[in-house]
Amino acid sequence: MLSNFVKGIGSDYTSIVSINIFIALLCACIVIGHLLEENRWVNESITALLIGLCTGVVILLITQGKSSHILVFSEDLFFIYLLPPIIFNAGFQVKKKQFFRNFTTIMLFGAVGTMISFVIISFGAMAFFKKLNIGAIEVSDYLAIGAIFAATDSVCTLQVLNQDETPLLYSVVFGEGVVNDATSVVLFNAIQNFDLAHFDAVTVLQFIGNFIYLFLASTILGIVTGLLSAYIIKNLYFGRHSTDREVSLMMLMAYLSYMLAELLDLSGILTVFFCGIVMSHYTWHNVTESSRVTTKHTFATLSFIAEIFLFLYVGMDALDIEKWKLASNTPGKPIALSAIILGLVMVARAAFVLPLSFIANLRKKNAQEKITFKKQVLIWWAGLMRGAVSIALAYNKFTSSGHTQLSTNAIMITSTIIVVLFSTVVFGLLTKPLVCCLLPPTKHDPTGSMISDISTTSFTDPLLTSEIEIGGTPRPTNLQMLFTQPTRSVHRYWRKFDDRFMRPMFGGRGFAPFVPGSPTERSLPEPGTIPE
Repeated sequence: MLSNFVKGIGSDYTSIVSINIFIALLCACIVIGHLLEENRWVNESITALLIGLCTGVVILLITQGKSSHILVFSEDLFFIYLLPPIIFNAGFQVKKKQFFRNFTTIMLFGAVGTMISFVIISFGAMAFFKKLNIGAIEVSDYLAIGAIFAATDSVCTLQVLNQDETPLLYSVVFGEGVVNDATSVVLFNAIQNFDLAHFDAVTVLQFIGNFIYLFLASTILGIVTGLLSAYIIKNLYFGRHSTDREVSLMMLMAYLSYMLAELLDLSGILTVFFCGIVMSHYTWHNVTESSRVTTKHTFATLSFIAEIFLFLYVGMDALDIEKWKLASNTPGKPIALSAIILGLVMVARAAFVLPLSFIANLRKKNAQEKITFKKQVLIWWAGLMRGAVSIALAYNKFTSSGHTQLSTNAIMITSTIIVVLFSTVVFGLLTKPLVCCLLPPTKHDPTGSMISDISTTSFTDPLLTSEIEIGGTPRPTNLQMLFTQPTRSVHRYWRKFDDRFMRPMFGGRGFAPFVPGSPTERSLPEPGTIPE
């Protein structure tokens, strides 16, 4: 019994040392990333990957080649603790006006485009992987590979794009990235829930039906949870007693939405994203100024740390001896697989960006709002990088608690890591010069129609009044607007419905409860908007 106690102490001591080292490395990533912030060539993701690689080499030397990382990856760690703050903050900080104004285009790229990419990568893998003879891979594995590598990571592109100069491009890239991640995870889960060994027309219909059900049910759950949080905080108004209660309730309700989705076998990533959008539109306005400052920076900080944590671990795991030994009989296969996957990703990306951009441009009358060829190239480039979601899905499919005993699975994991490292570092480093070459910085916004986020007055006045004249001519009828400008027309009706029914019940800008002595909501801009 004493020996077990001593072993327990040793184990705890080792864990404490590992955690301390990892925290120190996270601090190093933040400091170095800050020092490299000015040139914008290397972001925190690339910095974390490189530091993880260097740390992995040091650990290999210290342990004499036995290990390259100090923590063992767990799918639960990612899907339960790291992913929710990343996705929730994306929804909480999204510029809602631009997101929903470009909603059709975003859904085309994020949902339809991801499906096209999924199909091309899956069938491409079936055609090329068999020639390499990497082992027994079932149909479900090929489809899982398609879902894994259909997930994009546009962080590098977003960090060098200026959302004020190119709001249309920034909105499409950002929105597509979030919807793409959600679609990839929903696809992955749908594949896991079906026996695809007996593939027929009925199975295809069941797959499509399950996908639509997961997508809609997850979205509705996120919206309902967000509205519930707004209703509770508006009516009880915790700020009268404690700001801490407000902040705690917002954080717990956001996390509850994600866990409820997982409990009901839905897509937590989609649920928590729309919960973030609803909370920023209603709940955030129902709390005090101090709570707004706290929640806005807390969600952003948690998301930032989670992303760095994941990329740092991936850098270490790239040198995992256990996986490389299992693939050592065929050292060239992971590299060949990685090259094939990258090629398929590039082809699949081009296969939907160009035609879907053409379709999106058909309904845009203003030339300034159309997606030009240069912007199409940047949208294509933004989706070539693979990151957090691809890594997590690959570990979920091909490992158990970060380990694998099968050569085929080890090859797939090492290939995924190579793809993520290469695409993040190489494509990430080339993003800055590409953006500067195609879209040189300008002093004036080239898409003037999208500048409405800076000034709310010029945009909301035409939406909330029906008698206004534009340029001396009568405003088009509602029916004309619905056919010529469907997005703006739908937005107009939504604003009327929101102001008449939703905001009086759930709060929001202009409808938040007021307590004498408390600051007014004019003090802070809404999440995802530019202060006036």
